[in-house]
Amino acid sequence: MRRFTRIAGTLMAVAGVGFLAWALTVWQWQDPFTAALNALEQRQLAGDFDRRLDEGSPGLAASGSGDDARTALARAAVRWRKTSERGDAIARIRIPALGLSKIVVNGTDHRSLRRGPGRYLGSAMPGEGELVYVAGHRTTYGAPFSRIDHLRKGDRITLELPFATFEYRVTGSRIVDAAQTSVLKSKGHEQLVLQACHPRFFASHRLLVYARPVRVTPRGTDRPVAFRSY
Repeated sequence: MRRFTRIAGTLMAVAGVGFLAWALTVWQWQDPFTAALNALEQRQLAGDFDRRLDEGSPGLAASGSGDDARTALARAAVRWRKTSERGDAIARIRIPALGLSKIVVNGTDHRSLRRGPGRYLGSAMPGEGELVYVAGHRTTYGAPFSRIDHLRKGDRITLELPFATFEYRVTGSRIVDAAQTSVLKSKGHEQLVLQACHPRFFASHRLLVYARPVRVTPRGTDRPVAFRSY
């Protein structure tokens, strides 16, 4: 009996140490198990997205300026939104300050967010001149937004789509209650919002990072244009 008690105690101690090591890993970095699953998903998504890029721009002229260019950009954005299904690879987000490069999927349901950051389906696509709302995990499934609390005013964020690449600059951040749905309403102008749960491991609040558009590079050109031109 004593031998059994000692063995059981040893096993419990080892399990406890293992659990603490796992918890520390997740706290400092991310869940390694879901991260591995997400890495596979992201590789598949990257291939899908690159193929969609190769298929060409959805109806956007590579040249033009003023109202014509703005109209063409909005038309391409609307078409891209309407032809993208839930879970599709729709954009590549890059945040140099965080060393982040991920494929963004269409949708913020549980399955979609397991694959990568997701665009809230009730928001616009970049180029539509409205709210672009992207959510992502902080501790699981690749934890794409684990460090968005480190972003500072002026940090650059780019969203690459088949018809154009958009550059945004961070303007600020705030924390809101998880039940506050007013943050999903567009203010009538182009704005990018990144969302993650706050604090880490809990879903009681949301951390929001705001960014304004500064320039856009239509696909087929290599010259960015100030966003106000659109």
